[in-house]
Amino acid sequence: MQQTLEPLITSAWRDAWDKGDLNALDGLVADGYTRISKATGATVDITGLKAEIAAVREAFPDLRTTIDNIVEGDGTVAVFWTSTGTHIHEYLGVPATGLTVQTRGSNILVLKDGKITKETVTWDGSELLAALGIRPLRGTATPEVGDSGESPELHADLMKAFNRQFITGVTVVTTKEGETPKGLAANSYCSVSIEPPLVLICVQKTSSTYPALFSSSHLGINILGTGQRETVRVFASKAPDKFAELEWHEGPNGSPLLDGSAASLEAEIQERFQAKTHTVFICRVRHAEIDDSAPMVYKAGRFYDGGNLAEL
Repeated sequence: MQQTLEPLITSAWRDAWDKGDLNALDGLVADGYTRISKATGATVDITGLKAEIAAVREAFPDLRTTIDNIVEGDGTVAVFWTSTGTHIHEYLGVPATGLTVQTRGSNILVLKDGKITKETVTWDGSELLAALGIRPLRGTATPEVGDSGESPELHADLMKAFNRQFITGVTVVTTKEGETPKGLAANSYCSVSIEPPLVLICVQKTSSTYPALFSSSHLGINILGTGQRETVRVFASKAPDKFAELEWHEGPNGSPLLDGSAASLEAEIQERFQAKTHTVFICRVRHAEIDDSAPMVYKAGRFYDGGNLAEL
């Protein structure tokens, strides 16, 4: 069996994954074929498999696959493979990074009359993201199930009301796209630890700054002072060049740092976690600047003077 199936599998596999000839798989699979991801439990048919291949090839158009080994069992064939490709287009919500990655996997094929009836794979799209240095936050896609059944999702209005009770500073997160400075206003900044100096920010994927931020190695975080109310307006707008009328300077690694901020830092992006609509960036601080001006304070859609807070 192996002598006849091995060249057929190798040829069809390369035609589909490397050349985009998706119909090359049709002669290998039986009616009712299913493909199961061991990582997620997701099951697709041949149409779903072709859609997955097309999506991967669109994002990694130079994809090349090496069949490392094919091992025949009793009614099964195990395929071990390695794929290499360059991330040129968006994939699973992740903007193009230009990185070349390598990923490995294995597939167990169940055969009947020389055709594949079922395929179990150890690989899914998250493996490619992991190779890019991006990890999904598990459990964010669906509500958790408790002992008494499914827990209902919290109503969005209640979540918003909760958030309005939390007082924050106002930050502008900055980076560069080539030589062009980019930035967005954000209040989802948090210090993670002092030793080592780690911080995190959460950025919505629909932000116009997100692609540049995602592909950067460093970013700037600016805590706005009370004299920067106009800066808030600029970064909350859809102005094409938000830096046109602002004074700023570069950090040691090129991140834009806003003049007049109560404090600014530049940090190296070390981890990216996918959390459905947002990406969580974990960053190690490499440079910081502190000013004597009072920080701006934000609560429930209003801004306040951080220098005139009443002590309890």
